[in-house]
Amino acid sequence: MKGKQLNFFLKQGDITTAKVDAIVNAANPYLAGGGGVDGAIHLAAGPKLLQACQQIVAKQGILKPGEAVITPGFNLSAMFVIHAVGPVWSGQEREITVLETTYQRCLTLAKEYNLKKIAFPAISCGAYGFPLNIGVKVAVNSLLKGLANGLAEQIFFYCYNQEVWNLAKQIYPYTKE
Repeated sequence: MKGKQLNFFLKQGDITTAKVDAIVNAANPYLAGGGGVDGAIHLAAGPKLLQACQQIVAKQGILKPGEAVITPGFNLSAMFVIHAVGPVWSGQEREITVLETTYQRCLTLAKEYNLKKIAFPAISCGAYGFPLNIGVKVAVNSLLKGLANGLAEQIFFYCYNQEVWNLAKQIYPYTKE
């Protein structure tokens, strides 16, 4: 993947305004909204998003780390929201594998729904405590692999601060901003 320009773009800004088919939400296991990107997505999408999430949890129970589900986007520009539950960091190697699985599951859902343009945050890198240097590397590499495997046509990785941006640019310096 080095040296080849894929349709992978680093973005700074508000993921809730992304003009894509789906945005990914770094959700909690209860799909109940909360802080960070999760709270921002729920606020921007409106109360119907929480209702849809509550119906999913009532039907199938809480989500485990590595799992993802999809809902309509309601008041968002994006048609869909993919709610992904990443692992909480406790320093164990297996958590890296679970985070990779989380990104893979999001991309698989996108492919199942024929979604071509997807916006991702840095899953588990906020309240779940994943070290940015590890979490961003997992994110960028997992998303590039998904693009290379045809699971999406365009991926936008939203960097919530300058440190995430700098780390992502070190891993994938080919992006158009």
